Amino acid sequence: MTGQRAQGTGHGAEGRGQRTLWIVSGGAEAVPGIQRARAMGLHVVVSDRNPSAPGFAGADDAVEADTYDVDATIAAALEYCRTKRRIDGVIAIAADVPMTVAGVVAALGLPGISIESARLAADKLAMKLAFQRAGIPIPWFRAIASLDDLKGTIVERGYPIVLKPIDGRGARGVLLLTERTDLAWAFAHATRQSRRGAVMVEEFLAGPQISTEGLVVGGDGTTCGFIDRNYEHIDRFAPYIVENGGEQPSALPAQAQRQISAVAMDAGRALGIANGSVKGDMVWTDRGPYVIEIAARLSGGWMSTDQVPLGTGVDLVGCAIRQALGETIPADELRPRWHRGVAIRYFFPPPGRVAGIDGADRFADVPWVHRLGFFVAPGDVVEPTTDHTRRAGFVITSGTTREEAVARAESVVGAVRIVTVA
Repeated sequence: MTGQRAQGTGHGAEGRGQRTLWIVSGGAEAVPGIQRARAMGLHVVVSDRNPSAPGFAGADDAVEADTYDVDATIAAALEYCRTKRRIDGVIAIAADVPMTVAGVVAALGLPGISIESARLAADKLAMKLAFQRAGIPIPWFRAIASLDDLKGTIVERGYPIVLKPIDGRGARGVLLLTERTDLAWAFAHATRQSRRGAVMVEEFLAGPQISTEGLVVGGDGTTCGFIDRNYEHIDRFAPYIVENGGEQPSALPAQAQRQISAVAMDAGRALGIANGSVKGDMVWTDRGPYVIEIAARLSGGWMSTDQVPLGTGVDLVGCAIRQALGETIPADELRPRWHRGVAIRYFFPPPGRVAGIDGADRFADVPWVHRLGFFVAPGDVVEPTTDHTRRAGFVITSGTTREEAVARAESVVGAVRIVTVA
């Protein structure tokens, strides 16, 4: 969808003194961020191409514009400023759309990352090249131009190796290649998942994987989110690489955590981010921390909106919103106030048509179940799990310790059944 339409939703005052925040994407994972912005007293505009986007219900104004269509969103924002009210800040919450956000930032002269930083964040190959120039520790990588090129690279480098689209999202098209992988199928599959038909390979690094999250403020980075990622089903879903959640506090030693956090922020600055969000996909190896990718945005998966504040007490979304409005965020506000047990796990029912969801009502009033949600409903079809978009539901739990939170999350996954029929 390339057009746009603005509509009021009946929320909030129209006072011109109230600051206005434009949030790109009204998906379900953005809803807590939209609610946080409204609780801060802001006039909230949400743009999304889906006329039924969940985020529209909580917005003061809803604008139909494709989140991935930079020009359409810029045009919608300019028209909104001309006909309704000034926009004071723009942000994406749980949406990987750095070029769209940077485009609106540039068009309206707002605080935010540059178009060049957004370009590097959106292109995994360009990102790796920028890291290489800056001396950031990264896995070996190479662009792949053809199937023969892939075969030749594997002869040179060996297995295992990771193949991925250079512009993919949500683990779409990301494959762990081994001797058992049909390379012709893998190359075709990964290429189809790229809007530009471009793929790359990189070294597979063994070791714990970590999601970090924080803000760079005036060139100084502070990491407040540090979550160990869970890949317990990597053999089950092979060759697809699908995460099954995460947990905090991290099991890694404090010194390793400090090193990982510092490298993640160095990587963000290597992309030119002087003020903005830095989300790191990191690996701890016997050679130290390595960067897989950096996202110039608030994370999805309820990490920025739920997991970070629940586990640390940091209002990350609120701080990022204030930064998008031009405020300088004190580092003290980004430092964890506590380290509590938090875990997220996902549901992976057998493929088929959903006949029902049993057992969820048992956890409706359980205090340690922070959030329990499903991406499918009766009548929907569950497809085979190939990427993160195919997960059927999730649960976020808390606990006195990391271990207790994990045990609770796994108990919910074991007790709730998404019934499917062939």
